[in-house]
Amino acid sequence: MKHYQSSGVVDHAAMKAGMHRGTARRYLAAKAGPAVIKQPHTWRTRTDPLSGIWPEAERWLEESPEVEAKALFEHLLATSPDKVDGRSLRTFQRRVSEWLRRHGPPKEVFFAQVHEAGECIQTDWTNANELGVTIAGEPFDHLLCHSVLPCSNWEWAIPCLSESVLSLKRGLQDAVWELGGVTRFSQTDQSSTATHQLKRGEGRRGFNLEYAALCKHLEMEPRTIAVAMPNQNGDVEAAQGVLKRRTKNQLILRRSRDFPSVAAYAAFLAQVCRGANALREPKVAEERATLRPLPASRFPGTHETTVRVSSYSTARVRDCAYSVPARLIGAFVQAQLSEDTVRFVYRGEEIASYPRPLGKGPRIDYRHIIASLARKPGAFARYIYREELFPRPVFRHAFDRLTAVEERKASERYLRLLQLAADFGEDRVADHLGALLRAGELPLADVVEVRLRDPIPATPLALTVFTPELGPYDALITEVAS
Repeated sequence: MKHYQSSGVVDHAAMKAGMHRGTARRYLAAKAGPAVIKQPHTWRTRTDPLSGIWPEAERWLEESPEVEAKALFEHLLATSPDKVDGRSLRTFQRRVSEWLRRHGPPKEVFFAQVHEAGECIQTDWTNANELGVTIAGEPFDHLLCHSVLPCSNWEWAIPCLSESVLSLKRGLQDAVWELGGVTRFSQTDQSSTATHQLKRGEGRRGFNLEYAALCKHLEMEPRTIAVAMPNQNGDVEAAQGVLKRRTKNQLILRRSRDFPSVAAYAAFLAQVCRGANALREPKVAEERATLRPLPASRFPGTHETTVRVSSYSTARVRDCAYSVPARLIGAFVQAQLSEDTVRFVYRGEEIASYPRPLGKGPRIDYRHIIASLARKPGAFARYIYREELFPRPVFRHAFDRLTAVEERKASERYLRLLQLAADFGEDRVADHLGALLRAGELPLADVVEVRLRDPIPATPLALTVFTPELGPYDALITEVAS
C-alpha cells in the first residue's frame, strides 16, 4: 500500500512487495492486510487422530500438568492401543503444547538484570574430572575454583582439591590480582563451609571467620545468595559449563591431557582464561576503570595452628596424623596448612612437609622414628601406622620375602633395611633391593650394606677398535677425477 500510494501503479507496487499483482489488487480493494482478510484455519481436512484418547489426556493434564507429552502419549498408547496410532506423537505434542498455553499453569518468569560495572565478583566451584586431566600419567581428581565478573563476563579459574576456605583464599586472590583490582562485593552461595558456618537447625548462616577476614583484607563486602537459589549466582553457574567446554577444546588442540605437574596444568588454565578474556577486552576495560585498588600484600594463603607433638612422634592436624622428628616429642610446633601442603615449623625452621592427603590417612616418614623402632623391633608387627613404613613397593616386596623365609626375624631384618635407607638414601637402597629380588637372593641388610659401602665396579665393555679401509675411497676419488 505504501508503494502504491507513491507510484499509483499496481504492478509496480506488487513487484516491490514481492507478491502477485492479483493478490495486491485484492488487498488494495479491501484496504486491509492478510491478517484481516485471511481467516484462521479452524476446519479439518481429515478425521482427528487423537479423538479416542484426547478426553483422557485432558484429565491427566488437568491433574498433572507437569507430565511430559511424550511420556503421557506412551502411557495412553500402552493402555489404549486400539484408540490411537503410534505415528501421531508429533500431533499429540502440538496439541498438549496448545492446551498448556490456554489452560496450563503460569511458567516461571526470568527477569533480565542490569549489572553494574565493578560491583561484584561471583565465585563457585565445579567438578572438573570430566576433563580427563592426568598429572605425570596419574588421574587428577580435582575441582575448579571459578570467579566471574557478571558485567563483562571476565573469568579466572584455578585447579584445587576441595571446596575449602584455603582454595578460596588462593582462587579469589589469584583472580583479583590477575584482574588488577577488587570489586565492591564478593558473592558466593550458602552451601559451602568455605564461606559459611553451617549449623544444623539454624536457618540463618553467618560467614566464617577466615572468609570474613579475607574480605576485610581485600576491602570487599561478602555477599551471599538465598538458600537453594543457585540462579541468583547464575553468571558463574552458566560460565562453568562454557569454561569446561572451552578447556576440552584447548586440550584437544594441545594433543595431550597429561601435564608434568599441577603447576603446569594451572598455567594452561590461566592461558585458556586469558584467551577468553581477550575477546571481552572492551567491556573488561570499562569494568577495570571502576575497580578499587589492590591491597599492598596478599592475605596469608595458609591456615596456621599450634599443635603438640605426641609421644608417638606425631602431630594431629584436622584429624590426620603427621610424623615429625622424635626429638620434638612434647614440644609445640606450628602447622601451616595450604590447599595442597602441610608444613611443620619449629622456631622458624621447617622440620617436616607433606602433601595434604585427600582423606584422613596418616603421613608417617620412617626417618623420624626408625632409630627408636630399630631398638624395639617387636613393636613393628602391631604398629598402627605400619603400612606407612613401606615407602616404595620394592620395600614391601622385600618384607614379604623376608617373612616367607623366616617370619620370626622378618621385622628386625626389615627395620635394618629402613635404617640403611635413612643413612645412605632411599634411592640407593631401593636399587639394591630390586637387584637382589630379581636375582632370587634374600634381601638382607648385611648384603645391601656391603654393596652400599663397597659398590661393585662396573665392568667396562670390550670394544673392538674400528680401522677403516681407505682403498675404496682412493678408487672413488680417482674415478671422479678422471
